Amino acid sequence: MRRFARTLVTAALAAAVVTGTAGWASAGTQTAVTGPPPGTASWLASAVAGQPLPDPARTSPREVARFFAALDGERAQGLVRSHPLVVGNLDGAPITLRYEANRLVVLATGEARFASLAAPGRQILAFDPRGRGQVAEVFGDLGRAAHVAVVVPGSDNDAAGYDRGRAPYAGPAGMARALRSAAGDATAVIAWTGYTSPVGVGLDAADGRLARAGAVRLARFTRGLDAVGAPDPVLFCHSYGSVVCGLAARHTDATDIVVFGSPGMRAGTVADLRTGARVWAARGPGDWISNVPNVEFAGLGHGADPTSAAFGARRIPAADVAGHTGYFTPGTQSLKAFAAIATGGTR
Repeated sequence: MRRFARTLVTAALAAAVVTGTAGWASAGTQTAVTGPPPGTASWLASAVAGQPLPDPARTSPREVARFFAALDGERAQGLVRSHPLVVGNLDGAPITLRYEANRLVVLATGEARFASLAAPGRQILAFDPRGRGQVAEVFGDLGRAAHVAVVVPGSDNDAAGYDRGRAPYAGPAGMARALRSAAGDATAVIAWTGYTSPVGVGLDAADGRLARAGAVRLARFTRGLDAVGAPDPVLFCHSYGSVVCGLAARHTDATDIVVFGSPGMRAGTVADLRTGARVWAARGPGDWISNVPNVEFAGLGHGADPTSAAFGARRIPAADVAGHTGYFTPGTQSLKAFAAIATGGTR
């Protein structure tokens, strides 16, 4: 009887998603941006001192790091000037070179929607203008940080709007700023809008297709951090971003994975994630995500509720969180706990 009831619920979920989005789901369906950045063909056709350049699609971040370590400053700067799109997105390349390369790329696009990313003082660790645009921005000194946190956002985030003037702690950049302020100067926080996220609440948001593509990119990104000597990161994964983190979990060296406002991680329990990281979960009392059935049927839905006792995650207090995006609001229990986790505490 319980299995029959579960089947009815999952069927209802599928029907609700399909019928409820029939008018706009096709128009809102996103094509995942994957693979190496634009300019890769030109990069591969080039060489330095007679040596081929590392293939962005096949060379590991550690091998990339070794390649750059063998270059003198003049040759490295030459690659930044001639191939900024590749250098700026090449996991394992030196951090400062990536900042410089991405500033050049943003300025070269000439697009008003990206212009603010080139403002003085911004540290853009990755920037890909394809599609709606992808970006990773560092808050703090990544090269000297004792702790590193990565914010992985959910739907409706891209390079143009991830830092737009909405509620100040709701977007990826706002979340990152709030966490850095709460965790202190020894922590660098990265707002990683590095995958193609769903737009709106439609089939893309109920499906795992974009999350699977995002998980590949997130795993490589974290390996890139490791390759340049950054501390193992803590992943803070919001909403659909928690689906990305769930699929990437076994492929990262994260010390902790924190999910909040999560529809599920495509896993039934923490053990199913096959990760050595500590897994934490939070859900505010007014978060609308609680109305989403925690089921998976015909590829729709993302599975068990990470805040349930059966899932096995460590619970984070969130009784004072407002809505779906209030977890980083200063003064909340959740932000206090996030800061403690980011700095290795609450063991």
